[in-house]
Amino acid sequence: GGWPSATTKNPRAALRQAYDYYDAVVKSDISRVDEISRNSERTKLLLRSYARSQGGQVSIGAIRQDMMENDDETLADKTVQSYIGALKKIFVIEDMPAWNPNLRSKTAIRSAETRYFVDPSIAVAALGLGPDDLINDLETFGLLFETLCVRDLRVYADAIDGNVYHYRDKNGLECDAVIHLRNGSYGLIEIKLGGAQAIEKGVSTLTALADKIDTTKMKAPSFMMVLTAVGDYAYRREDGVYVVPIGCLKD
Repeated sequence: GGWPSATTKNPRAALRQAYDYYDAVVKSDISRVDEISRNSERTKLLLRSYARSQGGQVSIGAIRQDMMENDDETLADKTVQSYIGALKKIFVIEDMPAWNPNLRSKTAIRSAETRYFVDPSIAVAALGLGPDDLINDLETFGLLFETLCVRDLRVYADAIDGNVYHYRDKNGLECDAVIHLRNGSYGLIEIKLGGAQAIEKGVSTLTALADKIDTTKMKAPSFMMVLTAVGDYAYRREDGVYVVPIGCLKD
C-alpha cells in the first residue's frame, strides 16, 4: 500500500497500520468529515462491497443490494450515495471516469465510473485479509493488484497534468486505464498479473481499441503498455507495445 513509513516495518506491523486506518475511517472519520452521524457497521458493509467490486462498473443499486444481504434494515440508494460521498471526501475511494474517444464507427461507450479505492491496502483491511490469504486467492489478488497499478498511474499522471480514465463499450471491449494529457496525447494501458498468455490478451485488447480510434479527429495513442506484476525489466515488443513490470514504472 501507499504508506511510506510501512516500508521500514515488518509485514505484521505494516498490515496493522492499514487496519488501524480502516478502523479510524469506520469509527470516526466517516462521520467527522461533514458532521453527519453514520453507522460504523454499515460503513464496513459498504467498504467490503466496494472491495469486491473494485475494477468494475457496479451500480449504486447493486452495491446497496450486496450490503442488504448482511443488513437487517432497509437501505435507500441515496443513503449509499451519502456514505460513498463521505468516503470520497476523506480520500478512501476514488472512482475512475469513463473515457470517450472519437471512434471510426458508431459504438455506444459505457459512461459508468469504475470503482476503486485510493489505496489497495484499505480494500485488504475491508475484506479482513492478509498476505497468506492473497497467496491462495489469485482472483482477489488480481483485483488488488489492479487497484495498486491505478494508484501508481494516477500519481505519475498527476505529475504531468494528466488524468486516468477507463474505457468500455457495448461490445465488451475494455481497457483498464487510459492516461490522457491536456495536449491531447494519451496512452492505452492493460493491467495483467503476468504470464505470456495474459500479456498476449492484453496486447490484443490494446490493438483492438487503437484500431477503433478515428485518428482524423484525434491523435493516435502515444504508447500502448501492458503493466504486469512480475519481471525485472521493461521491454518493447516488435509490435510496439511495451511490457512493463510495476516495479519499473518510474518517471
